[in-house]
Amino acid sequence: MPQSDPKLLVSTEWLADHLSAPDVKVLDASMFLPGDPRDAKATYAETHISGAIFFDIDEMSDKSNPLPHMLPPPEKFISRIRKMGIGDGHRVVVYDQDGLFSAARVWWMFRVFGHDDVAVLDGGLPKWLAEDRATDDEEPMLRERHFTGRKNASMVRDVTQVAASLKVGEEQIVDARGPGRFRGEEEEPRAGLRAGHIPGAKNVPYASLLNDDKTMKSVEETKALFEAAGVDLDKPIITSCGSGVTACILALSLERLGHAKNAVYDGSWVEWGAYPDLAIETGA
Repeated sequence: MPQSDPKLLVSTEWLADHLSAPDVKVLDASMFLPGDPRDAKATYAETHISGAIFFDIDEMSDKSNPLPHMLPPPEKFISRIRKMGIGDGHRVVVYDQDGLFSAARVWWMFRVFGHDDVAVLDGGLPKWLAEDRATDDEEPMLRERHFTGRKNASMVRDVTQVAASLKVGEEQIVDARGPGRFRGEEEEPRAGLRAGHIPGAKNVPYASLLNDDKTMKSVEETKALFEAAGVDLDKPIITSCGSGVTACILALSLERLGHAKNAVYDGSWVEWGAYPDLAIETGA
């Protein structure tokens, strides 16, 4: 598989060649960690890839759930996507302002709700800007389109399912957080959470899967990183992180490896780490 696979990961060259295609829709899915002073929507308003639509991850969530940006009900996702002018037959390309941080979350959301023609822009906005490609500061005119969605529950895990999976042992947990947070040596960015990781989890920090320019490492390098962490790529995997965002980078990486039996723990550590009756581990 080449570094840029248009089914999952498109290069800036590919997008530049297809930017004016009527069936291509580009989304800016930027968001930042708690404590980051940047405003993703304000930055989008200043400059974005020409024609890109802003996708607000926090708004497109289940507002009845106290946890951050949990998956919305299917009817909410479908309604919002239709109003964004995205419909059946559109190829969706998602990017973010950091290179690759939150774009994979939206890639995963589309797939959860039945739209598989979606890819991530390799290197995101930083690479696009570095190559002096087309940008603007205008919000595109949106015309509602018909979008058919249906939730694929097999791609999502909740806390009960993860706890049950630990007892059965059929699925591996792979955590995308940095080593310090995984080992419990660093405080979590969200207050009130214990430090550590889900018992038995393996650690593949999402940053380790990226090159210096925030493009994704090759399939061969990616495979080696998972294997070095003790992950059995022949078995099902549940990916986790701080709040279900960078876990989706692991999901994207696994899909690039041809590993289809993976699901994202939507609540991730912001949920697991908040419950004192759920076991945790510290250390490597």
